[in-house]
Formats: sequence, C-alpha cells, structure tokens
Amino acid sequence: MTPPVGLAKHEQLQALAAQYGCPVLEYSEKVSVPFLILIQLNAEQLRQEGWLPLHVTEEKVKILTHRAPDEVAAAVRQTLGEVELDFVLTVPHDFIRVFEHSCDLNPRFPMPAGRTPLARVRTYFAGRRSLFAHYRTLMAKSRTDLATVRTALSFMTIALLGVRVFGLGTLAVLELPLFLLGAWVCVDSIVSYLPARRVKSRLPACSGTTPTNGTTVLAASNAEDFPLFRRLPETPGAAALRAGWTKLTPLMRRRFLASDRTDMAEERTTLACLRTKMAKARTGLAFVRTGLAFFSLGFGLMRAFPEVIYWHILDVSLMAAGILMALEGFFWYKKGRPAGEEGQASVEKANKAGTIWDFFFPHVAACPSPNPLQTPPVRRSHAPGLWATTGLALERTVLADRRNVMARLRTVMARSRTGMAFIRTGLSILLIGVTFLVSFPDAGLLWQLLDWCLILGGSVLVADGFYWTVPAERKRTEFPYCFADLEIALADYGIPSRHWRKTVFYRASK
Repeated sequence: MTPPVGLAKHEQLQALAAQYGCPVLEYSEKVSVPFLILIQLNAEQLRQEGWLPLHVTEEKVKILTHRAPDEVAAAVRQTLGEVELDFVLTVPHDFIRVFEHSCDLNPRFPMPAGRTPLARVRTYFAGRRSLFAHYRTLMAKSRTDLATVRTALSFMTIALLGVRVFGLGTLAVLELPLFLLGAWVCVDSIVSYLPARRVKSRLPACSGTTPTNGTTVLAASNAEDFPLFRRLPETPGAAALRAGWTKLTPLMRRRFLASDRTDMAEERTTLACLRTKMAKARTGLAFVRTGLAFFSLGFGLMRAFPEVIYWHILDVSLMAAGILMALEGFFWYKKGRPAGEEGQASVEKANKAGTIWDFFFPHVAACPSPNPLQTPPVRRSHAPGLWATTGLALERTVLADRRNVMARLRTVMARSRTGMAFIRTGLSILLIGVTFLVSFPDAGLLWQLLDWCLILGGSVLVADGFYWTVPAERKRTEFPYCFADLEIALADYGIPSRHWRKTVFYRASK
C-alpha cells in the first residue's frame, strides 16, 4: 500500500480510508500495543511484516498496518491463528512511531534501547558489582588471615629463640606449646587465605565503553553464562533529539533518563572492578609482608647463630618459604598496580563531564546556580501525572549520579589505601635491611650487599606509595562529601514544589 504522494498526512489518511473502507489512525502516545500481548510476539518480525495487534479478543483482533489489508492478512493469521480481523490503516512513518512507542523506544532507536532491556542491563551490572564486592570481602578476610599468620609467626619466633639461646631445658614446657600453637595458627590461616588466591584468575577486564549522553545504547549478550556488554552504533538523529530536550514529551525524556542510568551503572561497575584489582594488590602486598616475616626470621636466626649448622635446615626453609611468598605477592602487586592509574584517570575524566542537570535544565547550565540541587525539576504550575513519573525518573537518575560521585570517591580512597599498603610494605623491607645492617656490622660483603638491596628496594616502594597516596588524598578533599554542609530539597512529585521539605546533611565532624 503506497499512500498518495504530495498530500498532507491528514489528506493521505482520508484517501486510505476512502480506498479501503477501513478506519485510519494518526500517531499519538496514547496509542500502543498492550505489553502483555507484545511480549508474546516477535517484535522484529512484526516490524518487517508491517502490522501490530492493537486489541485482541477470542473472536476478533484489531490490526494496525501501513500496508493493504489483503497483503498482511495471511501473515497475521499465521501468527495469531484463524481469527476475525479488523484493520486500522496508517501511514508508514506513523506506523513506525506506534511500533517504537509500543516497544518503549524513541524514534529510530534499536530494540535494546527500551526501558525494560536497559533495566535488564542494569541488573546484570548490579550482579557484577555484587560479585566484585564478594571478591573484595574475600580478599579483606584473607588480609586478616595473613595478619594472623604474622602474629602466629611471632609466637614461633619466641619459641625458636628460646630453644636456640637456652637449649631444650625446663623452658621447653613453654617453648614447645608456643611453637606448636604458632605453627597450627599459621597453617590454618594460610589455608583460609587460599580461596582469595584463586580470585586473581577470575577478574574480568575493567574496560568500559565511552558514554555518549544517550545517543548510543548499551546492550548485553551471553546473559546465560557471563554477560558481555557492548555499545551499539550511534542512533541516527539521536543527538538532535537529545539537544531538543525541552521539546520532548515526558515519556521520551524517561527513555533517555533510563539510558543515562544505564551508562552510570556501567561507570560504577568499572570503578568497582578497579577497586577490586587494587584490593588484590593490597592483598598481594600483605602476602609480601608475611613472606618478609618468614624470610627475616630465617635470615636473622642464620646470621645470629651461624655455628649451629644443623639448625640451618630450618633457617633456609623459612627463608625459602618467605622468598616464594614475597615473589607471589609482588606478582599480585604488579598485576593490580595499573588499576590505580586507570581509576585516577577515570575519576578525573568523569568529573570533567556534564551532569544530568545540564541536559534536563539547559538554563541551569547556562546560568549556574550556587546550589543547582535546589532547582526543582518541576514548576508550581505542573500537576502530578506524567510529570510525576518523569520527575521520579529524574530523581532516580540524580540519585544514580550521586552514587557515581560516591563511587568515584571510594575509588580515590581505595587508591590512597593501596598507596599506604605500598608504604607499609616498603617500610618493612627497609627496616629489615637497616636492622640487619646495624645488628651485624662485621658481616661479609655479600651480606651487606643484600642489606643495602633491601634498603633500596624498600625506599623505592615507599616513594611509589607516596606517589599514589598524595594525589589521591588531594583529590579526596575536592569531593563535596568530604567538607561543608549540603542542603537539598526532598522531592515529592505528588504535591506542588512549594510544599517540598528540605534537609541538611552535616559534616561528620559535627
């Protein structure tokens, strides 16, 4: 069916009604396919065949089409069965808009841009962030286990020193239980640490796509196994549609806001991944410190009691175990270190980008207010209804934006904590070298060379820690959650904005 060319749309509709004797329909947001009907059909197939079921009963189906009724009747009956058909005609452009509106799409956007598919993508992101949180909790527990190992090692150190100094005399009654207790706690804590060790091979890449202010869409695939995310090509005309924000209907705005929240969820997930990799680096450094404790114990006993040869088997075993633990810990550190750089760059890039207020209220971006959060998203003349649901969508998006700000703050603080872990580990290495250099000044050249290597390596790690910590602490003080009071309006879109209550969030120091 080809509408007459050169006529206005209402004239084309009149011509179609006269030609086929069917009612006609013009696009409106009030016209859509019932959701419970649409989810049972193949939407892409309906678009290709050019028909939509507007109303379905057991005896009759009302069909919207932009083609001749006899052209689509067979396709309709093949899908819906032998039922009586009533056809409603429209022009192709309006049919596409009814189709897109029924699928919850803005003009020319692909199927994954609907609010339901976007909500599904956000759910996948939330699941991945929960997985990252599980990993970080597991690694925090493992760092506690490694601290327990170092505490238990102090029990063993006391027992071994007692035996080496006083021999197996009456003090063995205290030395043996103390050594056994320390050994049992060491073994038990290391076994508890092992699950975190396997996490390092499970972490996905922390790469995210570049958001485009709603002109592209995030889609998910492979949901049954492990969701994979990709950004679809830019939708033609989407940038111009977004630029005309003030002319969009409330429903079209809500669709853009859903896309914005999905982009924000992706950023939070990427930052959560980076924090997890930094936690992995901190766990590796805790393993390094534990290995250093083993190494320093064996190293110190060998240098303090060089004449007792048969004890050197234990000393060398402790040193070997410590070296292996330290090497693996440094491997974790090496793998996790780039996450701090990526996190810092990601936060700086995100802080330079615009906020949702820049799009929802262009006049606010042109004339910035000292406190843009005070600007209500509706005016007193606006009544509840569509504006209320759009306002709630805006509130959810603003809250998502605040969560992103807090996620950036947590990422910066995670970088600072990781830098502190560098400093602690570097100081441990440095102090071991200084202690042995001072305690054994008459040692041979090779021993002194090893001492200076420890001092130099520890100093480099301390300097690297300050390189991480100082910029992170400076960035942390720039976030609004760290200083000053914050007063915001508590939005209630069911009542006029003049009746909204306000609340003040005070600094922690108060």
